[in-house]
Amino acid sequence: MSIEILVNVGPRESRAAVLENGVVQEVHIERLSRRGLVSNLYKGRVSRVLPGMQAAFVEIGLERTAFLHAADIAAAAGADTLREAPAGGPAPPEDIRRLVSAGDEILVQVIKDPLGSKGARLTTFIALPARFLVYLPRGQAIGVSSRIEDEAERARLKSLLAGLLGADGGGYIIRTAAQGAGEDGLREDLAYLGKLWQHVRERAAAAAPGSVVHEDLPLSLRVLRDELARGVNRVLVDSPAELARMRAFTDTFLPGTAPALELYGGPRPLFDLNGVEEELARALERKVPLKSGGHLVIDQTESMTTIDVNTGAYVGHRDLEETIFRTNLEAAVSIARQLRLRNLGGIIIIDFIDMREEAHRRAVLGALERALAGDRAQTHIVSLSPLGLVEMTRKRTRESLEHLLCAPCPSCEGRGFIRTPETVCNEIFREILRQSRQFATRELLILAHQDVIERLLDEEAPALAELEAQVGRPIRLQVEALYGVDQYDVVLV
Repeated sequence: MSIEILVNVGPRESRAAVLENGVVQEVHIERLSRRGLVSNLYKGRVSRVLPGMQAAFVEIGLERTAFLHAADIAAAAGADTLREAPAGGPAPPEDIRRLVSAGDEILVQVIKDPLGSKGARLTTFIALPARFLVYLPRGQAIGVSSRIEDEAERARLKSLLAGLLGADGGGYIIRTAAQGAGEDGLREDLAYLGKLWQHVRERAAAAAPGSVVHEDLPLSLRVLRDELARGVNRVLVDSPAELARMRAFTDTFLPGTAPALELYGGPRPLFDLNGVEEELARALERKVPLKSGGHLVIDQTESMTTIDVNTGAYVGHRDLEETIFRTNLEAAVSIARQLRLRNLGGIIIIDFIDMREEAHRRAVLGALERALAGDRAQTHIVSLSPLGLVEMTRKRTRESLEHLLCAPCPSCEGRGFIRTPETVCNEIFREILRQSRQFATRELLILAHQDVIERLLDEEAPALAELEAQVGRPIRLQVEALYGVDQYDVVLV
């Protein structure tokens, strides 16, 4: 498989696209005004403790208070209020009131960005990543990424790291990128992480509550750290300054990979190559066409994402069951790609077209699982429900493409629909009757959208004339350019 990364650097926004065999699979966007917070360390102050939810709200200097569950809180270490987290993962949660109190200052790490109306999700189990290792301060266990499946390689890496750590030990997770790594690479990571943790401790001791202690790498360097180990063939960058910074990073942490980095100086914008801009635009639409003529309809809501599969214009060549089966197979591959491209997470419900044959159902589920195998986000697929729906989850750690690039429609306020002019006209009639019975006025002035006024003067003109005679007062109409279709006012004059 050929893998390329395109890095586009703008004045206020950086973007990175991951292409596999020339097809866009993932797009990462980072804006200076709203950089992702995942992996950032903060010195926070507990503002409220909620025993009923076994959680606490923590002020870390953001617009909304962050959320810290009891399962993500390490037990207090001594009397110091700045608590550090042991490694090994959270144990069954204790009573939240034994772990934190309002006013406590704690060192926390963001594990989920703020999403919609929800604040960031926090943990005190600190994890600091490097190229091959993730350091868990004050821990003792050594873990190996589950993506390294070769048992001999897993044992070799654990033995190698244990030898480097010696009697001091430490809490570490060996990342997938470490597969095939030698002793020198692991030693460099250990030195880097040791210096980083010392820096974090010093900053945390001096920082004021609600301030950043340590930020994750910027997008361009983070993509190198996370993606180069997958066998990336080429990284194209359209900024000489950013390319120099990326080469300095690779020389220090990813030796031998610098030749893959290239400066793009072509006349066309970098993201016009391979149709990345077009893919971004299509990723914001509800309807996703399939090559066969069928299509997907993707709806993202606060609670879940629903995906509906339709045959559309595809009529097949043999029979209906075969047509449905082929459409569902193609849809399974497209759905896996759309989940990565749009960065959809949480609960996902897929409504495949109903299939009668059990073999076809198993084949479609198998195709979906294989297509999701290359997704770095953790996914879990539940078998077909009695209603023929596939239920799955995908780990969500940052905002989706839609939430990042779009805002709710000011006309419908995110509902996806508005009242029709006919409905608004009937509401105006009722409001006129209500106002005329309560107040004595010379006339009534109706302010409304152009479409509503035109309907009142056309289809609803007889009803309006009858209403005017009923209330015994003249009714004037006036177009208000700033009103939406379902906005109006009845003004007493």
